[in-house]
Amino acid sequence: MEFSEFITVAQVDGVMLHSSSMSQRVQGLLCVTGHHLILAHRGENQEEFWFSHKNVDLVEMKGPNTILLYCKDFQIVSLTFPPSSSGDCAKVASSINKLSNIVDVPLSYPFYYTNQFPILEDGWLAFTLHSEFAKYTNKADFRITDINRNFQVCSSYSSQVLVPKSVEDEVVCKAASHRQSNRFPVLSYIHKATGTYLARASQIISTKRCKEDEALLNAYVLPGKKAFIVDIRTYSSGRPTRGKESESNYPLWKYIFRPVQKWQALQDSFTSLIDVCRDESLSTEKFLSKLNSSHWLDFVRDLMICACVVSTYIHKEDATVLVQGSSGTDRVLQVSSLAQVILDPDCRTIRGFEALIEREWVQAGHPFKSRCCKSVYSKTDSKFESPVFLVFLDSVWQIWQQFPCSFEFNEEFLILLFDNAYCSKYGTFLCNNQKERKMNKLHEKTISLWSYVNQPDFLKTYLNPLYEPNSDVIFPSVAPQSLCLWKRLYMRHQLDLSSHTEMWERIKFTKENNLALQLRTSRLRRQVDALSKELQEEGISIHDALVRSTGE
Repeated sequence: MEFSEFITVAQVDGVMLHSSSMSQRVQGLLCVTGHHLILAHRGENQEEFWFSHKNVDLVEMKGPNTILLYCKDFQIVSLTFPPSSSGDCAKVASSINKLSNIVDVPLSYPFYYTNQFPILEDGWLAFTLHSEFAKYTNKADFRITDINRNFQVCSSYSSQVLVPKSVEDEVVCKAASHRQSNRFPVLSYIHKATGTYLARASQIISTKRCKEDEALLNAYVLPGKKAFIVDIRTYSSGRPTRGKESESNYPLWKYIFRPVQKWQALQDSFTSLIDVCRDESLSTEKFLSKLNSSHWLDFVRDLMICACVVSTYIHKEDATVLVQGSSGTDRVLQVSSLAQVILDPDCRTIRGFEALIEREWVQAGHPFKSRCCKSVYSKTDSKFESPVFLVFLDSVWQIWQQFPCSFEFNEEFLILLFDNAYCSKYGTFLCNNQKERKMNKLHEKTISLWSYVNQPDFLKTYLNPLYEPNSDVIFPSVAPQSLCLWKRLYMRHQLDLSSHTEMWERIKFTKENNLALQLRTSRLRRQVDALSKELQEEGISIHDALVRSTGE
C-alpha cells in the first residue's frame, strides 16, 4: 500500500489555519503527506505547523470551504480554503480521513520516524523482567518461567512471567485453561515492608474444580498469613455468582467483592466529560451539574478506593492479594498498578513509573491499539475503544496533587504518557500485546518512548521541583471533595494556563536558587573551619584575627 493512493491533492495555497490553542489565525501553504498535515506560514518567521494524521479523531466539513479536525488530545483545528480552492477542500478532507484511519501497524509513523537525538539507553531493554525481578530482595519463593514462549499458553501475556517456584510448569498450564483467555495468576509485586505478594489474573471460566488452579493460587499464600481474592467485576444485580472461586476449594483465601467500572462504560463518560469542558457558555451551577452527570470522577474514585483496599490488605494486614477481573487486561491492570503507586516509593520516581507502565500495562497485555484507536470525538461503530489507561493516569494525578512532594515527576509527564498512548512517534504503545509487537518487530524498527524521556536534556522537563523522596506508603483521601478536575489536561486548549506554568517555573527557580545558596553556605562553612584550624595552630584567637583584619 502506498500513501499516495490516499492523497489526491498534495498542496493547496492560501489556506487559513486556526486551532483552539492558537491566539490568531495563520495563512500559508498546506501540504498533505503520508503521516502529517503541514502548513508553511509565509510570515516573517516562516514557521511550519505540523499535525499528525494519527492525532485526528474526526474530520468534519463545515460548508464548502472549511474543514474541522477534532483531535485526540482535545484540540480542534480549522482549515479554511480560499473560494478558488473549494473543490480541493473536500478532497483534502477525504485524504485526512483515510490517512487517520489506517490500521496497518507497519504503516504507522513510528516505523518511519528517525530520532533527532543520540540514544544513550535503549528503552526497549531498560525494563526487562530479569532486571525488574532482580530488584526484589525477598524473591526466593518465585521464579521466571518461559512457559509462554512463542505465546502458546496465553497470547496476551509476555513470553516470560513470574510464578511461584514450588509450582511446576505443567501445573501452570493446566491452571491457565481454567481462566478466561488463559490469564493464570502471575506475580505483580512483592511488598518490601511485609514480604507479602500482589498477584493478578482473569476470572475462572468453569464451575468444575481445577486442582491445578488451587495449587497455583495456594502457592502464593505465606504460612500464617492472610490471603484475599479481590474481585473487581461489576454486576447489575448483587454479587457475582459465575467466575467465582468456591470457598470450599480455596479455604486459604477470603473472597472480597470491590467493583471497578468495566471498560465498556467509560467511553460515554469520557465523551460527556470533554463536552462539559468545551462548553464555555455554562454557568457554574450547570457546569458542576453536568460534570457530576458524566460520572467521570465517580469512576476515578472507584478505582482509587479499590487500590486503597488492596494496599491496606497488603501493608496493614500482612496479606497476599489476588486482583481478579473478567479478562484481566483492563481493570485488573488499573488496580494492580495504582496499588503499587500507593505502596512503593520507587513507582513514584520517573524511572520507577516507567518500569511500572512497562511491566503492568505494556508487557501485561493491555490492548492499547484497540482501546486508544479513537478518542472522544469519533463517530465510528467500533466498540473496543475506552479510556482505561487515562482513568489510571487521572487517578495517579489525584494522588500526585494530594502528595505533591512525594513524586519525582510532574503532571507534564503524565500528560506525555496520555498523548503518546493515543498518538506517538515512538513504538511503546503500539499493538495490543507482546506477541503482536514481536510479529511487527517493534524492538528493531521503532524507538521506545523511554529512550526519549530518559535523555538528560529531555528528562529535566518532567522533573517535579518539589520532590523530596518519601519512603512511606501514601494512602490518598477518596472523599468526593478531595477529587479535582484535571484542568491541565482536559481544558488545556480552552483555558489560559500560562499563570500555572509561570508558578511552576518560579517554584523551580526558587528551589534551584535555594540549593545553590545551600551549596555556597556549605562551601563558606568549610572555608571558615579551615581558617579557624590554621589560626588555632598559630595560637591566634578568632577575635584577635578579626581585630587585625579591621585594623582596630
